Amino acid sequence: MKLGYARVSTDDQDMLMQIEALKAAGVKEENIYKEHLSGMKKDRPELNKLLDYAREGDEIVVFKLDRISRSLKHLEELVEEFEKRGIEFISLHEKIDTNSASGKLFFRMMGAIAEFERDIISERTKEQLAAKKKNGVKLGRPTVDTEKLEMAFALYESKRFSVAEITKKTGVSRTTLYDYLRNRPVS
Repeated sequence: MKLGYARVSTDDQDMLMQIEALKAAGVKEENIYKEHLSGMKKDRPELNKLLDYAREGDEIVVFKLDRISRSLKHLEELVEEFEKRGIEFISLHEKIDTNSASGKLFFRMMGAIAEFERDIISERTKEQLAAKKKNGVKLGRPTVDTEKLEMAFALYESKRFSVAEITKKTGVSRTTLYDYLRNRPVS
């Protein structure tokens, strides 16, 4: 049986293209497991359901490698599990089909290249952040004006204003106000 897996990272992203490609590859709509979750998370409920359901002789089909995994290690773990259980793996975009030795080799090479690409992006990002820091660019969340925070606290203590009104008047976020209230020194 052909089983499909489609994934997008957020609810506002559309997976229609993936689903259409899986159906064109012979996967029935009811056999497509759909996930709205980051690929960096190893524990994904729909992927787990797919893995629990898949049996020897089944084929797991994805639109692209990065839909099922974002790390080479996890990808290798999945393929190793598929091999042990007699499940084939197909990635449409990369034209990988583990039914053949060349498909298995290509699969591992593409996974290594994808991980290399992510590492390069990470290195560039770190270098850019270091350069900004060196040039005096302030990074991270902005600091809260102490006067505004004290004013927000005074308004809160007066019990005459709602938190929404306090945040609007002072510009102090709800989260910052609650963090301050929770962690303020007791006099």
